[in-house]
Amino acid sequence: MAKKNTDSAITEKLNALYYLQEVDSSIDKIRTVRGELPLEVEELESEVEGLSIRAGKLDDELTELETDISNKKNAITDAGAAIKKYSEQQKNVRNNREYDSLSKEIEFQGLEVELAEKKIKEAQFRIESKKEAIEEAKAKLTERTNDLEIKKKELQAIINETEADEEKLIKKSDKAKKNIEPRLVAAYERLRNNAINGLAVVSVERNSCGGCFNEIPPQRQLDIQARKKIIVCEHCGRILIEPPVES
Repeated sequence: MAKKNTDSAITEKLNALYYLQEVDSSIDKIRTVRGELPLEVEELESEVEGLSIRAGKLDDELTELETDISNKKNAITDAGAAIKKYSEQQKNVRNNREYDSLSKEIEFQGLEVELAEKKIKEAQFRIESKKEAIEEAKAKLTERTNDLEIKKKELQAIINETEADEEKLIKKSDKAKKNIEPRLVAAYERLRNNAINGLAVVSVERNSCGGCFNEIPPQRQLDIQARKKIIVCEHCGRILIEPPVES
């Protein structure tokens, strides 16, 4: 009687694991439909944010250059006024030393004007280059923003179609795990995480493991069919189960 109860308990575990895998595989199929869209959306959001920051930084740099030009023009005006003032003062000097001193001031202000004019030309050249960069960055930003909106709509459409089904399946999966001992659930999840196709529980197909497709010895196949103990594939570690008979 005890052996019968033990066999029944093993059968229940195997059936629960098989059902859990079916539910989780259905969830995987829904997520496969979404494909790479969530990742594409995430990458586009990051790119759009980066382009937006770059465009803002370029705008700030352009403003700085324009402010610098304005300051240099004011400096030229001030230097011109100073030259005019010193030139007038030269007319009323009392000796050569005063005249030479004013001449040096005039010369210095003249050099300041030349330097400012040179800086203005350099800034104007940089402004043209900066404007081109801004135009390019903003065009790219607009393009990628449009791409992002399209991808978001595509993803949202798929989510709207599958979200309800996915939520139901997730609840079923969580409920199924509660009926399986934690040790088995942990092993199951570890196998799923390590498997590309998410299969932790598989059946024998054409005398081979349904996960890694390595051949299963005949005696081991008989043990799997007997459903009296939990058996794993010697090659990939997946749990091998004879599918339950549908009633």
